[in-house]
Parts: sequence; C-alpha cells; structure tokens
Amino acid sequence: MNNLKLEAALNELLSPHLIKDYCPNGLQVEGKTQVNKIITGVTACQALIERAIEEKADALLVHHGFFWKGEPAEIRGMKFRRIKALIENGINLYAYHLPLDVHPELGNNAKLAQMLELEVIGGLEEGNPGSVAMYGQLDKAITGAELASRLSIGLHREPLHIGDNAPTEIKTVGWCTGGGQDYIDLAAQKGLDAFISGEISERTVHTARELGIHYFAAGHHATERYGVKALGEWLAQEHQFDVTFIDIDNPV
Repeated sequence: MNNLKLEAALNELLSPHLIKDYCPNGLQVEGKTQVNKIITGVTACQALIERAIEEKADALLVHHGFFWKGEPAEIRGMKFRRIKALIENGINLYAYHLPLDVHPELGNNAKLAQMLELEVIGGLEEGNPGSVAMYGQLDKAITGAELASRLSIGLHREPLHIGDNAPTEIKTVGWCTGGGQDYIDLAAQKGLDAFISGEISERTVHTARELGIHYFAAGHHATERYGVKALGEWLAQEHQFDVTFIDIDNPV
C-alpha cells in the first residue's frame, strides 16, 4: 500500500482530528512510497528503530513517536540519530498517541479492560466524550490482592498496590493507561473502589490513602503494549500487511 494511503486508513480508524494531543498523530517521518512490512512497538527509541532496520521494515508504527509539545525543536543529538536512521533506511514512522489510548476496541484502555475482565461503563471525565480515563465494573467483587494478581499475570510484571485505607473488596474500577495517575481524584469523587494507571507520582500515594481508594501503578510501558499490538494485528487482518510486534523492555 502507498504510505500516504496507509496513513489515511489509520486516520479513518483512529480519528486523530477529533482529539487534542501533545504531539502530531499520523505519518511523522516519511520513508518509502510503498509499505509491505511493518514493525510495531510502544516507543520509537533507537533500539526499536535498529530492530526495524534489521527486519528490513518499510514502516514503524508506535504509540510514542516524536515532536512532543515542549521538547526542543532542534534535530540534534539523540533525536538526530533516530531520525537519521529512519531516513537513511527509508522507514516511515507512524505514531498515534491519545487516539490509540481511547479507541473503543483497539485502544490501550480497551485492551486493559478486556485483560482484567472489566465491563466498561463510560469515561471518568463527565461531559467529555473523548475522556482518556475510563471506569467500569467487575462481574463480581474481588480483593485488592486478587486484582493485583490479574494485573501481574496479564502484564507480566508486579504492580505497586496502595490499599492502606481502601475497601475490603473491589467491584468498581477506574483506569487510565500510561501517565494517568492524576485521574485518581475523579475516580474517588465517583466513589469507585479502585483506580489503575501506568505511572505513579509521590502525591498519588497520599491521595489514595486519604481518599480511601485502592491504587495500582502497573507500569507505563506495560499498560501500553497492547493497543499498538492490536492495531498492527488489525492492519495484518484488514489490509494483509506483514506485521511484527517487537517489545523493547522498559521497567517504567
């Protein structure tokens, strides 16, 4: 498929024009005109780019790309080396950030809910149809230890669990993959039993304890593996691309 037609297909699926984001979504670095082989991964780091080169990929599709709001505009140092490697090897870089977080079927939040057997009720941000944070419920109440176990098994890492002053059982849950820890306040206001995000801040521990809500920090990278993987699988199924997901381990 033509590289611009691929971008159009992804844009039609993910609707980035409807979401205000911190970076450009879509084709960030242009490469070969024709795309057959695609590598997917979480972040366009040098290690993933090198793997894409080794695999002779025509395109790299990620959740975390380049050109973030507030970052230096100059293409030098680390940014230069990454972009140089892409251009020299004709690799197209496609990146979708918040549009991939919120997609109701392939998004990071949707895949986490599916993994934890959570029924999605709606967005935590009332009045915002594009709410990044979600909330829902389990079919039956479980303990904090049991929810931690589900996260550990599904994400292949032990979550940090703060449950000092929280309910004995968990039935209602809010969540936001990645750096969504500050949505814990909305989760507590809604009276939810637990909140899950990828990252944690120092203040989050105190918030969880004082508002009486379970909090689970499950890892930014770990909670955002599955959206881009699902997106690649969609491309393989719907458009017959040769797609390989490569996980560059990240403990954060």
